[in-house]
Amino acid sequence: MAELLSRWAEVQGFLAKGGPAIWAISALSVLTMALILWKIWRLLLLGAWAGQTTERAVRLWEAGQIEPAQTLLQRRKALRATVARSAMEVRLNAHFTKEDAREEITRIAKNQLIHARQGLRALELISTIAPLLGLLGTVLGMIAAFQTLQDAGSRADPAALAGGIWEALLTTAAGMAVAIPAGVALTWFESVADRAQADMEDAITRILTRSPDVRVPVQQAAE
Repeated sequence: MAELLSRWAEVQGFLAKGGPAIWAISALSVLTMALILWKIWRLLLLGAWAGQTTERAVRLWEAGQIEPAQTLLQRRKALRATVARSAMEVRLNAHFTKEDAREEITRIAKNQLIHARQGLRALELISTIAPLLGLLGTVLGMIAAFQTLQDAGSRADPAALAGGIWEALLTTAAGMAVAIPAGVALTWFESVADRAQADMEDAITRILTRSPDVRVPVQQAAE
């Protein structure tokens, strides 16, 4: 318990030296970690890394095995599976031309990608403003240090001035420490979403252009 209290006192001292900017950066660090963990959890729920089943279903579809392909994707909620299943249903719908079918599937795919990209704007904002907050804290700290030097006049202590400068630089280091993980996570999540988009576009094209020329009435397709 005593060790925890000592650690907490050190943290408080660190935050006090950095001023208001370091408190804002600390809040951003907590928010960044929460966003990263939440985004990983959301992508897992969306099946952003699950594409093998969809690929098998598309291959069955191309081979003319329509019912097995649809059965394989039934009740699956992953991004790719949802789009591929919808593409098959639209392709079999006699009321859709190929152009209309592509527009409808594109709409569905965009909605899925919106879910995959949720939270990325927040990470992008954090990776942008965290270094700026750090720089702002450093500038304010430098201003305070030189004001102290001016007030001291000829009696200025170089050690005290150096201490004020390194304390001011703490905010720059803290801002970069928050911005770097946020930027790395943003790039990773964007690559995952881009890969899912590419896979969905590939599946849509293969279903709409290479599938058997089979059309059934709407009621029969729904069954």
